[in-house]
Amino acid sequence: MTLILGLESSCDETAAALVTSDRRILSHKLAGQEAAHRPYGGVVPEIAARAHVEALEPLIEAAFAEAGVTLSQVDAVAATAGPGLIGGVMVGLVTGKALAHAAGKPLVAVNHLEGHALSPRLADPDLDFPYLLLLVSGGHCQLLLVEGVGRYRRLATTIDDAAGEAFDKTAKILGLGFPGGPAVERAAATGKDIVPLPRPLLGSAEPHFSFAGLKSAVLRAHDTGQWRVEDIAASFQQATVDCLVDRTRRQLGDTDATALVVAGGVAANTAVRAALETLASDYGLPFSVPPQWLCTDNAAMIAWAGAERFAAGLTDPLDIAARPRWPLDPDAEKVRGAGVKA
Repeated sequence: MTLILGLESSCDETAAALVTSDRRILSHKLAGQEAAHRPYGGVVPEIAARAHVEALEPLIEAAFAEAGVTLSQVDAVAATAGPGLIGGVMVGLVTGKALAHAAGKPLVAVNHLEGHALSPRLADPDLDFPYLLLLVSGGHCQLLLVEGVGRYRRLATTIDDAAGEAFDKTAKILGLGFPGGPAVERAAATGKDIVPLPRPLLGSAEPHFSFAGLKSAVLRAHDTGQWRVEDIAASFQQATVDCLVDRTRRQLGDTDATALVVAGGVAANTAVRAALETLASDYGLPFSVPPQWLCTDNAAMIAWAGAERFAAGLTDPLDIAARPRWPLDPDAEKVRGAGVKA
């Protein structure tokens, strides 16, 4: 058994966790920044970076205290090295480097997306490779065949906005507050799917996602004054679910995946989880999704990805650089409109 310290600071959540290779989360400490960013309706990178500096050291100390272990007992230090807001990424990565160097421990530089991609295996010991992963977060919307640790084949991506971005922008348009995803879901719970909104690329032979047109349609519907906010929220949420299910269904018949998996912040949405579980059942496949708290940014998934990489002999030098962009499948073909986000 190995013990891994995980650090996460890629966006607006600062977190530290201690996780074992037999899937025990000994401690997890997290500090959010919602109050600091709420006046701006979104994450301000400079504010986020400064908050990480202030929060990370106390969180690490609290994580060790809760777990009842010391740095000398850790087998490796795992820190997010990208992608994300570069200032925040640097805070966590430099801290991880310092701890690894001081304690003479290996460093594992974790791709934040790999943290999401492997997080279902932390929660589900029966989940084996290969599996079809729908990775849906604030910055990414991709379908990947997860063939093993460090082995990802991207099958589809967004050509514009990610699903999480569309949730955030919809919340801003509707005046629902920040963070947008939970706010839209709460409003949708008391609304009806009665607003005519588009389902971009639904049924298309092209495998990719698109949410920019849906977001624009939400703005137009709101500007008419014809619809209740709750009904627009419910209609937007259902349109998003329909797009995610349609694009995922398209891939299920073309892969040798042994399970359908969803991860990332949007995977915390109850309607998204339920629809994808039904889709997996239709194809006779197991369905795996982490608990809701493991879907959003956290250090437990970084520690677990670190444990998986460490077990595979994948460690990193102390001069490894932080990366604002870091695709899981760097050889994937670029698609129209996606640019560096692909």
